[in-house]
Amino acid sequence: MQQGVGGGGAGWGQPGHHQAVPPQPPIPPAHGWPVPVPPHAPPQAQAPHVPPHSPPPPVPEATGHIPLPPAVSGTGGATLAVLLIGPAGAGKTTVARHWASTRPVPTAHVSLDDVREWVCSGFADPQAGWNDHSEAQYRLARRTCGFAARNFLANGISCILDDAVFPDRPVVGLGGWKRHVGPALLPVVLLPGLEIVLERNAARSGNRRLSDEEVARIHGRMAGWYGSGLPIIDNSDLDVEATSRALDEALARTLGTPGF
Repeated sequence: MQQGVGGGGAGWGQPGHHQAVPPQPPIPPAHGWPVPVPPHAPPQAQAPHVPPHSPPPPVPEATGHIPLPPAVSGTGGATLAVLLIGPAGAGKTTVARHWASTRPVPTAHVSLDDVREWVCSGFADPQAGWNDHSEAQYRLARRTCGFAARNFLANGISCILDDAVFPDRPVVGLGGWKRHVGPALLPVVLLPGLEIVLERNAARSGNRRLSDEEVARIHGRMAGWYGSGLPIIDNSDLDVEATSRALDEALARTLGTPGF
């Protein structure tokens, strides 16, 4: 009887016995076919259902733009003490009040004429002319305005004052204002044409209205500010808003002067 090959090695040629075959690695599925899930593996989480025609969510565009605060021109947020000079009818009080009310920082307006009129009984009427009585009340009003301005400035509030300061009269001059307010006082002259101040004076009433002769005399004396080096604004053809802007620009130029 023929024996199995190999001298009767175990499992060879014996009926009912097969040699153990080593395990083979799984064959990967063909491309496009689903991967079979093991019998006891947990079910995979399904992706949320997206309608076939829904547009993708918008993605914010990264531009790198950084919003900046609005630019402030002119004097900006500087704390200032300003003296607006001009003849009767120049529009000093109106312009000063508008400039003070439109600044981005707290600013007060103090009018010398308003302070002078705090005196009720015994008021030195400017229509009566200049005398010792009116000069004494003027000095008192200027000291009062200077005291108020220093208090405002000490509390971080800018201040603008207005007065008809004459270049040729020391008692009603610029030096007195600087003594009472401080050396940092910024004077600006508002000087429209004579016909303009006459027209505006005619629209006044009460103590504020002067004779045409007095207005012309004051206007002529104000011409002495030309050549003084002070900023002068001719607002003959400017409205209140434009004059206020011109005032702010003149002050900004003064602040930008070397050595100020």
